[in-house]
Amino acid sequence: MPNEDRLRYAAAACQTDFGNPADRSGIKPHVDRMVTMIAQAVEGYSPFLPVKLVVFPEFAHAAPVYPTARELLDKLAIPVPNEHTERYVEKAREYGIYIQTGTFLERDDRYPGVVFNATCLIGPEGILSKYRKVNPWIPWEVHASPHDLPGYAEEMFPVVATPIGNLGVAICYDWLFPEALRQLTANGAEVLIRVSAYMDPWGATPPMDWWTVVNRCRALENIAYVVAANQAASLSHYPPFSWPGGSMVVDFEGRVLAQADPGPGEKIVVAPVDVAALRHERATRRGHQTLGHLRSEAYPMYRGSFYPPGRGEDPAALTIEGIGEAIEEGKEKLGYRK
Repeated sequence: MPNEDRLRYAAAACQTDFGNPADRSGIKPHVDRMVTMIAQAVEGYSPFLPVKLVVFPEFAHAAPVYPTARELLDKLAIPVPNEHTERYVEKAREYGIYIQTGTFLERDDRYPGVVFNATCLIGPEGILSKYRKVNPWIPWEVHASPHDLPGYAEEMFPVVATPIGNLGVAICYDWLFPEALRQLTANGAEVLIRVSAYMDPWGATPPMDWWTVVNRCRALENIAYVVAANQAASLSHYPPFSWPGGSMVVDFEGRVLAQADPGPGEKIVVAPVDVAALRHERATRRGHQTLGHLRSEAYPMYRGSFYPPGRGEDPAALTIEGIGEAIEEGKEKLGYRK
């Protein structure tokens, strides 16, 4: 197949509607269902554009429903790679596709006492990258950011060059920080993947449709495709939160190419991606070339520190109480006082 043809394909954002497992034994049934959804997306849409990228939402395997990292480590966290990632690798090889997994609560013996919220990009070659959420939804998410760990030396914003384009991912709350997606773009990303559990009322419907607004904005400001899969679990699964789905694909001009109707429930939304057109646009555009026009020296705030780094040396600092202290320190630096 000519190289340009490989850069024109369909992406499938697959939203799930699971209850959360109480322990690790509940992860496998979720994977069983998602493996079936991969087959449905690839085979069902084969008469149209070939589906080459399949994306699942945050917490598709397990959510941090326990209030402490210790409980998450004891009951839900698993190492990555694992038996479940092996099943995704098998599907990627079977269909010749790339899969952005839903998130795992990850444990890593190199970081004792720490839980990460992690997603893997998987292709026919195996696991190509692992992204750990840099901006947990604090104060409620007690998993750690790589930013919290002294001496963390792995790439925080990995981008993978694949036959279907350069792929980078960030998780849910990360997307409210333009810097995270800008860094992925600076690292070469052409398709920005959002693995998310974005709940009501900040979902896919007015007047606070942050989900849609942010996805479109990140696409146009980075001249990148956005493929965004959102959790679609109902209130009965995760009180007090409900998640509205609205999974979507956005082109590099900010156009919504396809979006699932808002509301809970499993859905697969598919839309075309043309990385060849994106590359032409980036190379020829003079106006609205926001990264090329970036006057980075004009922003001295980025030479300072707000949310304090390196606090994860003491796992007690990553409790809800410890995170609250860090939030207050960041607000103090900004001059925000009660």
